[in-house]
Amino acid sequence: MAKEEAAMPIDRDCLLISLLASKAAAGLARTLTNARLEKWGETHISDDAFLVASELINNAIMETPGRQITYWVTRAGGEIMFAVWDSSDRMPTARPPTECAPDYLDLSPEHWDDNGGWGLNIVATLAATCGYTRDPRGGKWVWATLKT
Repeated sequence: MAKEEAAMPIDRDCLLISLLASKAAAGLARTLTNARLEKWGETHISDDAFLVASELINNAIMETPGRQITYWVTRAGGEIMFAVWDSSDRMPTARPPTECAPDYLDLSPEHWDDNGGWGLNIVATLAATCGYTRDPRGGKWVWATLKT
């Protein structure tokens, strides 16, 4: 995930909402994203949009559990941008690409949840562009754009 400036103007019809960084946040974001994509006539990208939104939000939850995060969806020039702000100053780092097959995973019950960390790679694969931007007020925005 490269550090780039998100060159996306603010659409008056955008979705901008503060959420508590909790397990419910990703589901709520998917619901709100679905409504916005329907309004914009862009439901053909719903599957990718839901996955991108969920991964960005889940990363923010991992960084700042129980704190406020901000979710922003906007559109311009044939792209839709999904962005999540969190208050952590730690910048996102994607896992180095490796073979991901059952032989490489620890599927034992005590380590089942330790096999994550692939979200940013998934986002980078689906997105036209993605990156992060430090917020001058603190924290960071992690974002991705999808072509419509």
